Amino acid sequence: MSESPAELVKAVRAAYDRGVTRPVEWRIEQLQRMSAMLRESERSFLGALSADLGKPSFEGYATELGFLLKELHDARANLPKWVKAKRVKAPLAVKPGHADLVPEPLGVALVIAPWNYPVQLLLAPMIGAIAAGNAVIGKPSELTPRVAELLAERVEEYLDPEAIRIVTGGVPETTALLEERFDHIFYTGNGRVGRVVMEAAAKHLTPVTLELGGKSPTIIDRSADVRTAARRIAWGKFLNSGQTCIAPDYVLVHEDLEFRFLDEMQQAIDGFFGSDPQRSADYGRVVNTHHHRRLMGLLGEGDVVIGGTGDEGDRYIAPTVLRNVALDDPVMQEEIFGPILPVIPVPDLRHAIDIVNAREKPLALYIFAEDRSAVDQVLAHTSSGGVCVNHTIMHIAVPDLPFGGVGESGMGGYHGKASFDIFTHYKPVLTKPSRPDPSVAYPPYGPVKTGILRRLMS
Repeated sequence: MSESPAELVKAVRAAYDRGVTRPVEWRIEQLQRMSAMLRESERSFLGALSADLGKPSFEGYATELGFLLKELHDARANLPKWVKAKRVKAPLAVKPGHADLVPEPLGVALVIAPWNYPVQLLLAPMIGAIAAGNAVIGKPSELTPRVAELLAERVEEYLDPEAIRIVTGGVPETTALLEERFDHIFYTGNGRVGRVVMEAAAKHLTPVTLELGGKSPTIIDRSADVRTAARRIAWGKFLNSGQTCIAPDYVLVHEDLEFRFLDEMQQAIDGFFGSDPQRSADYGRVVNTHHHRRLMGLLGEGDVVIGGTGDEGDRYIAPTVLRNVALDDPVMQEEIFGPILPVIPVPDLRHAIDIVNAREKPLALYIFAEDRSAVDQVLAHTSSGGVCVNHTIMHIAVPDLPFGGVGESGMGGYHGKASFDIFTHYKPVLTKPSRPDPSVAYPPYGPVKTGILRRLMS
């Protein structure tokens, strides 16, 4: 990066101040160019994802490129409607006149992305920022260097470099960016860094969106379809080798179903990845040696019933399931973020709910039950960023369901129009004609005017 962060932010803000990003035509053009970038560079992006994360091409397209192309299509199709002022009801006291909410961009946005879905989690928030008419600086993770370099290269090539920029590098570059004033900061990652981001933003009174994580629980009620639950949990857990912020982190299964569930998990894993998942073309890798060692260190508690092996040189950890895990074991203290799944039997649904509520509010919660009253009980007595009933992960695929956390798992939601809303200020505007201009509104006041006022405002 030839420019310093301060110089870069100044240049991007100058473009915003000149009105470069405001025209709807410019916004649509940038979204079209981003679509072209993803389509024309598909092989390069999939190759970089494979090199950095061992991500299978199917996963890379489904969870990153395809996901973004759908978001881009929806944003382009709906943008003319989103940018229109919305008329709201005006009370009699301000008649004749009309009131509107006028959407306007916030200014210059900073998007800081993590490494686990390094293309999607950088560009999806940027789609919202661009659609809303902001200038934007994106900061990809240094832990996926090939993806970061490719993003920097392609964004500069395809998008307007006056108002849309990518900054590569590590902690020093991110720290330097956070010293600058932005009009919105969107961060995806862990809570520790989220606090750093929020503290830096507070110095400039900058609003933030924090997409964090947590231990997303999965509850299997006694009424659940166990085989389907096992398949869908295995899919959601071992997608991207477990490195998904909304992956099922642990399972609370009715004690009558524990061994049947474990058997079905074994069959699901064998069906997905074969008897040797390390040789499967459809199973990813842990991002680096540090995380590999961290994850292998979590296998000292409980009993390994599936998997449990690893190869540090290949950054491979087998799809692993644990039982006989205590709630205070290390594997149950922090988000696992890898292919290790503790399974804990519970005597009833109330016990499962109590375990969930004893912990911080998760980013996602999964409930498998054929009994609707069991589902309703979980929905009524737990709090989480999002919920998926009888599946995992898939709730993020609904554009009209904003994706985000609550409490320790984050603040603010995006996807679809919610992405546009995050980077938009809805400016209240009251418009009144010059005539009539009744004297009842002005001093001197008296009993008659007071009576009129009370009738108008009642």
